[in-house]
Amino acid sequence: MTRSDTVQQGGSAPAAEPPVRRPGVGTLLVRWREASVLAVAVAMAIYFYTATDVFLTPDNLRNIAQATAPAAIVAVGIVLLLVSGEIDLSVGVVAALAPFLVHYAVDLYGVPVIPAFLLAFGISAFIGFCNGFIVTKLRVPSLVATLGSYYFLLGVLLTTSHAYPAQIPEEAKGTIQSMFGAADWASLIWCLGIVGFFHVVLTRTRWGLHTISVGGNLIGATEAGIRVHRIKIGNFMIASMLGALAGLLEAFRINSIDPNIGGGTALVFTAISAAVIGGTALAGGSGTVIGALLGALILAELQNGFNLIGISANPFNLILGGAILLSMIANQYLSRLRRTGGT
Repeated sequence: MTRSDTVQQGGSAPAAEPPVRRPGVGTLLVRWREASVLAVAVAMAIYFYTATDVFLTPDNLRNIAQATAPAAIVAVGIVLLLVSGEIDLSVGVVAALAPFLVHYAVDLYGVPVIPAFLLAFGISAFIGFCNGFIVTKLRVPSLVATLGSYYFLLGVLLTTSHAYPAQIPEEAKGTIQSMFGAADWASLIWCLGIVGFFHVVLTRTRWGLHTISVGGNLIGATEAGIRVHRIKIGNFMIASMLGALAGLLEAFRINSIDPNIGGGTALVFTAISAAVIGGTALAGGSGTVIGALLGALILAELQNGFNLIGISANPFNLILGGAILLSMIANQYLSRLRRTGGT
């Protein structure tokens, strides 16, 4: 979004011609980042395939897809928040809490399955609304606010579940369970649908344009009449609901409602890593949903490939940390290019 204000003193100036929109340096760099991450994903697949023939078998590809999907779904919400200049550390606990909400509603209170799902998503959206309200209205930094939400929700989860897993409600088994993760490629289908939808939202809709504007220039966005608080609260709500969806997909896939689904903070940190590796700037104003999907794919390939070729899981954190640092350095460099190159 461009905004030009001319203040004239002591005379008139010729009318300015309307600006001509052309592909900006920022857009081209984002496309380059997506292409580079895709190249890395392909190169890793070729490497692991040469190391073991099992890597590209249908069963192993399904394992990679099932590992990629939940992180990518959560990463979509993280991208929206990072682009708007915020972050949410509580999404991982929301992912673990949502299946328990369905379990409580169906098995304890006799709520039908579909309304129970809607209730779980509604409560998740309310959690996101509370996070956004605290950040925007009470002016608490999102890192601190969502860290507090993380521990609060974790306490609720462990207290109500007694830290024990629960069974999938009988009413949800069958078709519903297959649609929500139990079928071989269900998680991937949901993931691709979510990524495709929010890619369009971020790049082709007013909501996405305002999200980018808020993260790129908060004062300018406010002066331009953008309802900054509504954008940020809305993105917090979207992130929480996507976390709930990822948790439900995982619970139905493993056929168990586990309070440790997503590993607590592990899921959200994996999602943040995927977003950063995929080209989303932590400083806000720039990000790509497709890049986050590719980042999640790279992380899944690394973990799966290490297991297949017998490498200890310990070096994975070293590689992950190095990848995040390199991505952040690249993001800072590209940000400078955007500022100096113009749009």
